[in-house]
Amino acid sequence: MTPIFFNIGGKNLKIIPNVQAAANGHPVITYTYNIYDADEHEDDALENQQEAELLLDKKLDSNYRGFITFEDPGKMFTYTPDGKDELTATEIEEIIENISHFRDHPGMWHLDE
Repeated sequence: MTPIFFNIGGKNLKIIPNVQAAANGHPVITYTYNIYDADEHEDDALENQQEAELLLDKKLDSNYRGFITFEDPGKMFTYTPDGKDELTATEIEEIIENISHFRDHPGMWHLDE
């Protein structure tokens, strides 16, 4: 699973999809995206920990900000806050725009083979 990174309002964010698989050779992108503050000192151990806890009800990582669910892509989205800081409405809107761009252009995803 490959996260995507972008900057929103001066904050570096890391987005990890809950599930990512391939069907008939084509990527299938999930509807739920976990949001983390990107840690500039992040290592493989931290990334592995974040991926391992994706299915947990309560995330342990202090950088966790919650998740966005694409209920009806392009029309309805749900943000579920969790972690140390809740995102603002403006941040959520920008994150949805960024994720939507990646969803609309699957070739931008750098999938691990």
